[in-house]
Amino acid sequence: MLALDEALENLRRRDERKSDVVMLRYFAGLTIEETAKILNISEPTVERDWRFARALLHAQLAPGRSGKND
Repeated sequence: MLALDEALENLRRRDERKSDVVMLRYFAGLTIEETAKILNISEPTVERDWRFARALLHAQLAPGRSGKND
């Protein structure tokens, strides 16, 4: 849980909107369309942010990763 919290905080520092997309999609369970409406951005932007954020979080949480920003 600590690693996840740190990874989410790193994402927030890097790009707040992408962090908001993660919070709304993963934790609130909203759809792409609902997330786009709440953040006042297009659905393709939500999709791109979602893909980027998932890849970044996956990389940070991968086994053997130190968890620190490189």
